[in-house]
Amino acid sequence: MPIQALLFDLGSTLIYAKDPWPPIYQRADRALAEVLRRAGIHLDPNRFYEDYASFMDAYYSMQDERNIEQTSFSALRELLAKKGYHDVPDEVLMEALDAEYAITQTNWFAEEDAIPTLQTLRKEGYRLGMVSNTSHDKNVQQLVDRFGFRPFFEIIVTSAALGIRKPDRRIFQVALDHFSLTPESVAMVGDTPSADLEGANQLGMYSIWITRRAGGPDPAIQPRATVALLNEIPPLLKKVRS
Repeated sequence: MPIQALLFDLGSTLIYAKDPWPPIYQRADRALAEVLRRAGIHLDPNRFYEDYASFMDAYYSMQDERNIEQTSFSALRELLAKKGYHDVPDEVLMEALDAEYAITQTNWFAEEDAIPTLQTLRKEGYRLGMVSNTSHDKNVQQLVDRFGFRPFFEIIVTSAALGIRKPDRRIFQVALDHFSLTPESVAMVGDTPSADLEGANQLGMYSIWITRRAGGPDPAIQPRATVALLNEIPPLLKKVRS
């Protein structure tokens, strides 16, 4: 069955982190703590995250093995509750997270071939969607707008909004249902075998591993195709069609 639509991951697929994350996280944590301080929440930044170096490290430690999304909002509320702050208003938590992500967003940059590749795919008649694992839906939506990606995508599904992380087949199924297409006619493009490729393979989608920013391969998870760059995808699809 010919491929009619493609789903893309976001981080390390369409965008990349320019600098190492630890110093960025430290700056972001200071911005988050300042918002909390103004709200009357005074915490020792060296002890707030206990055994973790940063708020994001603490968030990742809370991930559920069942692919249920533990959002940064719920992670922050849980961390504050452990310190005795049980009734922090939602708006304070959101303002603190906005301050956090305003810093981390400065370290993301669009791949040079991202927009040209999306333009080519749309011109060639492919429908496009995005499926992203993220701690904070608003962060992804802001990045999508910042880099001018939104006009290319019919649907943007995030784990934070849905409550389910890749590789759970349900997060992919939301996009498939939107397209009204079978898995065999949709390709998934991503850098992480355990999330992007495994999820696509489980459903019978055409999995494309992009290796430019990827870590090592997983021998247990094999992609249908491998590319180094985004601009290799349109010619790959022409070969698949023929």
